[in-house]
Amino acid sequence: MWDHVQWTEEDKENARQRIEENSCTQIPLKEQGKFDTDACQYWDKFYGRHQDKFFKDRNWLFLEFPELLPPGAKSEVTNRCQSDQQAVLTTAVPEKDDAATQTATFPGQHASFRILEVGCGVGNSVFPIINTIKEKDAFLYCCDFSPRAIQLVKDHPDYDDSVCHAFVHDVCEENTSMPFPPRSLDVILTVFVLSSIHPNRIQGVVNRLSTYLKHGGIFLFRDHGRYDFSQVRFKKGRCLSENFYTRGDGTCVYFFTKEEVHDLFSNAGLEEVQNLEDRRLQVNRREKVAMHRVWMQSKYRKLYPPSAP
Repeated sequence: MWDHVQWTEEDKENARQRIEENSCTQIPLKEQGKFDTDACQYWDKFYGRHQDKFFKDRNWLFLEFPELLPPGAKSEVTNRCQSDQQAVLTTAVPEKDDAATQTATFPGQHASFRILEVGCGVGNSVFPIINTIKEKDAFLYCCDFSPRAIQLVKDHPDYDDSVCHAFVHDVCEENTSMPFPPRSLDVILTVFVLSSIHPNRIQGVVNRLSTYLKHGGIFLFRDHGRYDFSQVRFKKGRCLSENFYTRGDGTCVYFFTKEEVHDLFSNAGLEEVQNLEDRRLQVNRREKVAMHRVWMQSKYRKLYPPSAP
């Protein structure tokens, strides 16, 4: 794997042509609805087949997202961060908003630092976070709309309800509430989650999630980028709409551009801290295949009210 790979114009054109070819035939509209309405069922079956064997724990999280660490624990990763990440670290520490917590009792109420992971799956981010924030006055919430995934998280030997609350929740549902009040979170994390949502719903999801951030809180995002190898290799007949596809198991994926990501979070009232396109070259030597990977990685902060000091 090579990081920060520059694409030639030929690389871009080849990817564009491949995507134009694989999306020229779209799934008929009358068949598309099930991929949205039945999304939970498709993902529940996915976790039933793969259990916890599909993904590896994301131990890279704290290098890319040091904001996940409570302020008192940040020095533990400072030396592992590159200088540009250290600069982000010093400007991205959210401040506590006590007014949001003066409500009925809720899990994690007494923690001074609260994180929400949306679309946690079987816990590949959850357990690295849990094992890092223990005894640091921090609390993690994690949700997924797959009951099977949440049960797998709770059954994990490292699950600890003194620092974590896992719950079933569909972020696309507009009238459902979270088990914590608005303006109570320091960090929201979404890793390869928003891309699985129908493009017409994503803005509403980000808008609603952002209401739970404290002023100064930060939204961390990592997901699929436009022209990624996984988009290029889709076969004809799997396209639902522009840059939005369904896999053979019924799960869906959208591929973002840097500009789309910026608009998505800016429209939710958040300001940019980081918004980058992570291009890498991955080579499978056995198969003699070179894969151009593209991921989006972004950090957006909730603004303070104009009257705030």
